[in-house]
Amino acid sequence: MSTDYRLDLPRRPRRMRRTAALRALGNETVLQPANFIQPLFVIDGDGAPEPIESMPGISRLTIPHLVEECRELTALGIPGVALFPKLDASLKSEDGREALNPDTLVLRAIRAIKASVPEIAVITDLALDPYTTHGHDGLLDPTSGDLANDATVEILAEMAVLAAHAGVDMVAPSDMMDGRVGAIRASLDDNDFEQTAIMAYSAKFASAYYGPFRDAVGSASSAGTQQLDKRTYQLNPGNRREALMEAALDEAEGADVLMVKPAGPYLDVIREVREETDLPLAAYQVSGEYAQIMAAAEKGWLDLESCRDESLLAIRRAGADILLSYFAKSYCQALSSASATR
Repeated sequence: MSTDYRLDLPRRPRRMRRTAALRALGNETVLQPANFIQPLFVIDGDGAPEPIESMPGISRLTIPHLVEECRELTALGIPGVALFPKLDASLKSEDGREALNPDTLVLRAIRAIKASVPEIAVITDLALDPYTTHGHDGLLDPTSGDLANDATVEILAEMAVLAAHAGVDMVAPSDMMDGRVGAIRASLDDNDFEQTAIMAYSAKFASAYYGPFRDAVGSASSAGTQQLDKRTYQLNPGNRREALMEAALDEAEGADVLMVKPAGPYLDVIREVREETDLPLAAYQVSGEYAQIMAAAEKGWLDLESCRDESLLAIRRAGADILLSYFAKSYCQALSSASATR
């Protein structure tokens, strides 16, 4: 075949892919440490970190180790952490009353981090699943067995004020109860915490990708299964318009940041929410997304770093300003190492 043949093309897109320098100049999507929040699991005591079997590389941390981890994350340029407590089973109850203990584990963790690493933003989850014996995100109605929406919202608003007293920078209601953002905003404002922000889990889908997380916080063992049925409050995975409605409601009620969860299976929703709001948009690359990449890499079926980076870049490209990901630390460590060798 002759190599002298030439097409008459005014545009040749491959010109800008020819060298690494040209590819860098044409790069449309940049993902930096400042885009990340690292989720962290906290346990009581002073022992060693507890590895989470279903999430290789991730451990539950006691408060001293949690504080040290925050120092390391700050050094990498990661601006925030999201805290999730795993409580001893003896502290769990049908009504999740431990959530309103002013000295509960997550509140002690917030105080310790803000005392030692004040520059890092601390976000705390607002939901009852770590505190209940049934593993659901709120109070169960004794008649219907479904979640009692308004009674749950009342507790979430109290939890938000307790977290604000502890020094949290942002509360993140993940429960999907109707009206909770407005109630939390009003409760914070009434208690002189106008500056405490709300990151709303606006479009949280009833996903099959949450199993490893439920192991991590112990809600799966409480309920006896990873596959808790939360379809009466989390979104139908087939519903795009409903996700947009939920995001609009949260914005109207005073959310400072909106979120889509999970991230990877819902890139279309991230893009559509991005086009509908000027608020910062977060996306949560959840435990199942992390675990499947890690498992395939351990089998040698995928290259870990390449798949990690591509999965994160896709979420950012779809429109997320903020990524909650269990890969946050390792990705930023890789960036730091690459920068040091230049």
